[in-house]
Amino acid sequence: MEFQVRLTCVQDVLDFVTLATSRPFPISVGDRHHRVNGKSFMEMFCLDYSAPITACLDCTREEFEAFRADAARFEVKGR
Repeated sequence: MEFQVRLTCVQDVLDFVTLATSRPFPISVGDRHHRVNGKSFMEMFCLDYSAPITACLDCTREEFEAFRADAARFEVKGR
């Protein structure tokens, strides 16, 4: 399951990674060219943040909805 997010500054990336590492399931994040571990602060800086990126979660529907709610401030609406 996936949704689009926009991270606009280093603090956003740090906050997203902190949220991702609090979950027991895999989270990957990608732009048009790369897919990286969403729990790795260093890997996250390989992405192009000029456009929304895709967060992919390998989890149950309930876990997905809970993570999405916690990450709501990053979610790109209407895509």
